[in-house]
Amino acid sequence: MFAIVETGGYQYRAEQGTLLSVPKIDAEVGTTVQLDRVLLYANGHDLRVGKPTVPGVTVRAEVVAHGRSDKIVVFKFRKRESFKRTKGHRQQFTRVRVTEISAG
Repeated sequence: MFAIVETGGYQYRAEQGTLLSVPKIDAEVGTTVQLDRVLLYANGHDLRVGKPTVPGVTVRAEVVAHGRSDKIVVFKFRKRESFKRTKGHRQQFTRVRVTEISAG
């Protein structure tokens, strides 16, 4: 059994027990969050595709940790103009463990 879930503008394949690194969710470590935007649900021969979401299907996940990704360096350069700019960025993420996929 698995589900395709959308959160933070990205899509993830969620199976029970898997760890997902999703964009930052405002929740304390140890709490349970509910991911409602389920785009696809599959359980054996039972396949449901949403238009745009599947009604009645939810994914529950436990917040395991918060963190920041590796640094990305943004470098801008224009030749023959003495123009150089360097900027860095670290995206925040939340690591969640999928605990339950319920199809009501």
